[in-house]
Amino acid sequence: MAYIGTKPTVGNFQICDAISVVNGQAAYTMQVGSVNVIPQSANHMIVSLNGTIQKPNSSFTVSGSTITFASNLATGDVIDFIQILGDVLDLGVPSDATVTAAKLNNDIISGTTALTSEPADTDEFLVSDAGTLKRIDYSLIKGSGKILQVVTQRISSAVTVSSQSDVTTGITKAITPTASNSSILVLITGTFSMSVSRATTFCGVNLIRTVGGSDTSIVGDSNNDNIANNVFGASNMQMQGTYAYSHKDSPGTTNEVTYTLKSRIETSGEAIVFNRGSMGSFITLMEIGA
Repeated sequence: MAYIGTKPTVGNFQICDAISVVNGQAAYTMQVGSVNVIPQSANHMIVSLNGTIQKPNSSFTVSGSTITFASNLATGDVIDFIQILGDVLDLGVPSDATVTAAKLNNDIISGTTALTSEPADTDEFLVSDAGTLKRIDYSLIKGSGKILQVVTQRISSAVTVSSQSDVTTGITKAITPTASNSSILVLITGTFSMSVSRATTFCGVNLIRTVGGSDTSIVGDSNNDNIANNVFGASNMQMQGTYAYSHKDSPGTTNEVTYTLKSRIETSGEAIVFNRGSMGSFITLMEIGA
């Protein structure tokens, strides 16, 4: 909008509460809504006494929230109003629901400080929900199924298993989840060899999860989870090969978790050798976000 003359200035305009004159008193406390107010100076005030506008710093002065007239007022005098102009360079506090999107510059969020790592779950973003601006936690919008970390280990030392009870194969690796609701994908590939004298031989495996010194068997029981469940047509057979084994686990912790592959042989006198040859075996642990 164009103006003739000087463009009007804007400020935090306030009308003080009504003040009752006290006979023989010159100083009065100014309040707005029963709260003391402090004008920037006498020049930022319009004061009407007995229907006459008073001259700042002559007819009255101001100190803090106290206005002092040049002479004591008497019974019958009336302070018509005191208007405080406020800081003419200060727009004051806008009324509720008066600032629209059109009033905001598109660079109001400067982004001068950049994140150097993934946001925390409680970090908030602004989104428009059908035209209404709302905030949302990062935990609600981050992608699920994201691979958060990968650790791997190669095992090259051969381990012979001839026990009918679970014993370690030497295949073990630890990981520390970054979130308690993450899943851990366990991938194991390796080599083995068997020398058997029976026509039918079974070899079972058991994946053990260890947290804080406490072991939990998470897969494998009897002959249900076998890396080799071999039926031979004749006695005194030998074989060697490779195997692959995988399991998705939910440890529910942010403490270090160790996964160990254990194995057993069905019958006394038989044996299986893990991690044979130059290839050996590999165990890989992947943390997958919820």
